[in-house]
Amino acid sequence: MSSAMLRGVDRAAFAVAFADRLRHAGVPAGLTNVDDFVRALAASPPVSMSTLYWTARISLVRRRAHLAAFDRVFAAVFADAPPLPLTRSAAPGRRDEVHVPVPADTDDAGPGGGLPWATLPPAVAEARESDAALRLPERRPGALAVLADRPFEELDAAQVALLGDALRAAVAGWPTRRTRRQAVGPAGRRVALRPTIARARRTAWEPVEVVRERPVRRPRRVVLLCDVSESMRAQATAYLHLMRAFAVIADAEVFAFATTLTRLTVALRHTSAAAAVAHANAAVTDRFGGTRIATNLRALLASHHGNAVRGAVVVIGSDGWDSDPPGELATTMARLRRRAYRIVWLNPRAGAPGFVPRVAGMAAALPYCDRLLPAGTFRDLADAARQLQSVTCTDGLKWPTLTPAPRIIA
Repeated sequence: MSSAMLRGVDRAAFAVAFADRLRHAGVPAGLTNVDDFVRALAASPPVSMSTLYWTARISLVRRRAHLAAFDRVFAAVFADAPPLPLTRSAAPGRRDEVHVPVPADTDDAGPGGGLPWATLPPAVAEARESDAALRLPERRPGALAVLADRPFEELDAAQVALLGDALRAAVAGWPTRRTRRQAVGPAGRRVALRPTIARARRTAWEPVEVVRERPVRRPRRVVLLCDVSESMRAQATAYLHLMRAFAVIADAEVFAFATTLTRLTVALRHTSAAAAVAHANAAVTDRFGGTRIATNLRALLASHHGNAVRGAVVVIGSDGWDSDPPGELATTMARLRRRAYRIVWLNPRAGAPGFVPRVAGMAAALPYCDRLLPAGTFRDLADAARQLQSVTCTDGLKWPTLTPAPRIIA
């Protein structure tokens, strides 16, 4: 045979077919042997019948007792065989419905009925003409997409927990802000004088090595206050999951209020969401009662946690119903506005068509808020989380103070 004896031949089909002949003759040629045979043919293409014989024998035969059967099969296939056909035939006695068989009475078939040297594509019947229109499979919405626009009062505990996990993922990329502190870093632009002078002592006070420093970046502090009164019963659990997301990811300070103020930062940082919400519900003793927004904000500013508000993004989740006089709420919001970096109010009623903040408490607090965002569905909470991230990214940009007008509704 010439050096091109296997040129253009499918080596894998050739090896599988030859191993099948050997198995019918009693030689156990497994998949590992076939893989070795294919790799050997690729590494050293046979240039003669002797080279092909030894390549196949070393790869496919493992026992001396199988040498006689291997020689009989090899002689029946290759002895006085014509040039290798590039068609595939089925083994004798076996039906092959996929590949085109080579007739045994033709000159192209070698002794033993020939081998399937090359793989041919299976015959495919012509497609029947149909008058029906092309139909594509319908994509079903995911679990979160189904729950995105449903009000919180229509969700059960498991669905609210699923939304809580999604809120944690939405807050995962919480941005940082530049502080006034400096840290040594090779990418800094400023020269750190003290480290540079300290190292210059080693080189006769010559600053051979200049040490640079860069500003330290930290996450913008967030303070969340959520209303858990009777008017917020439907949204209370969802807001607790929002507070937990910020407490775990952004290291926020979170509070719940009705008639009194309750700190829930430690309770909501539990590793289990269900346990965290259960601990928070147990800690709030006045839930589903009245609402005193001005009193609770004043208590926060007067406590030792009031320093956490300084330079922070304050998020207040409430519908604005307040039993305190509107003038007290306006005065307290003015104090809070001077101390906080931004004030964002989440109102579950703000997403309703034609909403106008006519409630006395909401109208009194609105001029001191930077944003009024709807928060009646999960989609609203996810959008609010993204807008809060954009608030944190704005270093040095001043938002215009909102005025009580319909255009302020985000």
